Amino acid sequence: MSESSAPISEFTHFDDDGNAVMVDVSDKTVTKREAVAKGTIKVSSEVFDAIKGHKVKKGDVLTVAQVAGIMGAKKTFELIPMCHILNLTNAKVWFQMNEEDMTIDAYCRVKTEGKTGVEMEALTGVNIALLTIYDMCKAIDKRMIMTDIHLVEKMGGKSGDFRF
Repeated sequence: MSESSAPISEFTHFDDDGNAVMVDVSDKTVTKREAVAKGTIKVSSEVFDAIKGHKVKKGDVLTVAQVAGIMGAKKTFELIPMCHILNLTNAKVWFQMNEEDMTIDAYCRVKTEGKTGVEMEALTGVNIALLTIYDMCKAIDKRMIMTDIHLVEKMGGKSGDFRF
C-alpha cells in the first residue's frame, strides 16, 4: 500500500477518526537513546571572515549559536506539537568551518534515557543553531543559505540504529 493511500490509522499521530494524537509511549521500555543531526549554512567570504575573526558586532557567533542550539534541543516539545517532553541527559552543538566552499556545518548530538527517541531534538538543535548564525550575520549579508539539514544517526529504541 502506498503512503498516500494508507489508512489514517497507520500514521502514529492520528487516531482511527483522523484526530491528531500524541503517541502513547506508556508501555515502552526505557532505553538509552541518542541522535546526531547536521546542517550547513553557506555564507559569503565577508561573513565567513567576520565569524572566523570574531568581528561580528553582535558577538561571538558560534558560541551564541552553540548555546541557542542546545536551548532549541531542550525546547523541542514546545515547538513541535506531538513531541514528548524529554529529560535530556546531554545536548552538544559544534561547528566545522569549511573555508574552501564558505560553509559552516552545524552538528547536534542529543542523549536521553527514555521511552522515545531524540531525533527531533537533534534536528531542532541544528536548525536553531543555523538560524542564530543567520540572525547574527544578516546585517553583513542576507544571502546565506541553510541546507542539507538531516539526521546523521540515531541509536536505541524499538526501530534500532540508523546511519545516513
